[in-house]
Amino acid sequence: MDYLEIKGGNPLHGEVRISGSKNAVLPILAATLLTEEQCVIRGIPDLSDVKHMVKILEALGASVELTADSITVEARQLTPIGDYDIIRKMRGSVCIMGPLLGRLHEAKVSMPGGCVIGARPINLHLWGFRSLGAEIDLKEGYVIAKAPELKGRSIFMGGRNGSTVLGTANVMMAAVLAKGETVIEYAACEPEIKDLADFLVKMGANIKGAGSPTIRIRGVEKLHGAEHTVIPDRVEAATYAMAAAATDGEVTLLNTEPAHLQAIFHQLYQANVSCTVRGKEVTIRRKGPLKPLSVATQPYPGYPTDAQAQLMALMTQASGISIITERIFESRFMHVPELGRLGARIELEGVSAIVEGGFELQGAHVMSSDLRASAALVIAGLVAKSTTIIARIYHLDRGYEKMDVKLRKLGADISRWNTDSNYPNYRPIPSSLALTDE
Repeated sequence: MDYLEIKGGNPLHGEVRISGSKNAVLPILAATLLTEEQCVIRGIPDLSDVKHMVKILEALGASVELTADSITVEARQLTPIGDYDIIRKMRGSVCIMGPLLGRLHEAKVSMPGGCVIGARPINLHLWGFRSLGAEIDLKEGYVIAKAPELKGRSIFMGGRNGSTVLGTANVMMAAVLAKGETVIEYAACEPEIKDLADFLVKMGANIKGAGSPTIRIRGVEKLHGAEHTVIPDRVEAATYAMAAAATDGEVTLLNTEPAHLQAIFHQLYQANVSCTVRGKEVTIRRKGPLKPLSVATQPYPGYPTDAQAQLMALMTQASGISIITERIFESRFMHVPELGRLGARIELEGVSAIVEGGFELQGAHVMSSDLRASAALVIAGLVAKSTTIIARIYHLDRGYEKMDVKLRKLGADISRWNTDSNYPNYRPIPSSLALTDE
């Protein structure tokens, strides 16, 4: 199993290119199933989640060709059955249901897996499919959906914690081939939804209002092949911005979409961090000592839950009390105990974390619990004294392309090792940093 070894204390300096968006590319790849013609998706990030999605597409019968940063998909013959052994590893795989239902009028898809960050039911996805006329059955861990004909109608997609991003994407993909007009009310407004809609329009779909709470879809008879470049990953950009601020460095983010980062910029400004925008580039540096914040996560355009853990790591370096409230996922504070192992002073009170910042962090052996928690531990390791070991970084590889390589180019002292002696990067975890229960 791979782990990271970080010797903290080096300010980050230089330029880092932001990869294509993980949260955009997965539903876009699923959307290629809506046509039998060839689709080419560019700006593909090198992530384990993308590789899993490729396996899912191939298992469904699609022909997939990968190059350096693009994927070509041709789905002439498809099976409506999504394999459990692949789908269970990644929650984003649930977005194949909409395309299969739209094109084949049936889908049998295993319930998805992914990060353990709280209950993330797909009831709103199923509500949307039922509203379009599908019959839904849950049997032996599979969702079975059938619809001789999908018919457009008005669908309210709001849930307990707001709109659903994957649910909006799934219903939108099913609706593009439905009869008549579908209106999705309380739709997710995230840039990733707009990017998916842009791709579907290139395929011949009739979609208006994507990126707003009301999306109107006029069904068409058939979609055709198309080419598309995925938007930059706003969460990756936020992560490197916070790493730069935490280490008191100066980093220029290349290939960004600043319009997608306004909530991030707002909080960084409040924390006394400068964000200088020049076209698609943003330079991050501190203007002085970091200031504490009071932040609550919200659906877009609010502060993103996917950048909550990274902000918490940054706030350990701000003298004073910060309050970080999580309103999207109820179990997204699993990084708190691990940050505590590094010396962070954090108390949990219900849905809020109280961070007493300004104290020196010390290196230790910590474990990743999920994707964004992994990024928070990396940021904390970059500022901690001595050596930090981060285990279970397969979580990190799901959403960050070669993070250790990018950080080394910025001046970080970070190395990737493997505890398996059969691998070339073998190196056992130093006994002084090993956990006693391993």
